[in-house]
Amino acid sequence: MEDYVYILDYLPTGRPGYRRGAVAYGIGESQFTLLELIPKQGINLNIGERVYVGKDLAKRDKIAKVKGRINYDNLTSTAHGELYYVILDIVKNNEERFVKFFNECPAITTRFHALELLPGLGKKTMQEIVEERRKKPFTSFEDISSRIKNLHHPEKLIAKRILEELEDPHQKYRLFTRPPLSR
Repeated sequence: MEDYVYILDYLPTGRPGYRRGAVAYGIGESQFTLLELIPKQGINLNIGERVYVGKDLAKRDKIAKVKGRINYDNLTSTAHGELYYVILDIVKNNEERFVKFFNECPAITTRFHALELLPGLGKKTMQEIVEERRKKPFTSFEDISSRIKNLHHPEKLIAKRILEELEDPHQKYRLFTRPPLSR
């Protein structure tokens, strides 16, 4: 269960073709769960806004109900367009968590490392990261960028990987997201 969600799209009159009132789409902060939300009456939501959706109903000041999990295909085109940028914001706001990934992620098999699942990161860069983290753990995205020659924006690699996991329901390995709903 997610406690906080970032709003990807807000439709004050509902989805076209449905007469059911306001609806919002969001992505969870901890497991990147895609959710359909029902806002409270008279509330306006902004794209990128962080809202509480946890179990404590008294703390929910903007969301009346979490309608449920959805898959990437169920998002609006606006939500698709905002998704990468919102994910990137979540990654930057939780830098410590993702730097820890660079410091601790293991090999998946004897020939394949979890770091190689990051888009554009090959064996040579993976080996450089593993060697550098043995010397001293990374402390920030900036530290990773300064110590690894060809890795300028590690936060963008993480965001791209999360987006890939959300877009493709058949991903074999999931580093950051929950498996999608069964159809």
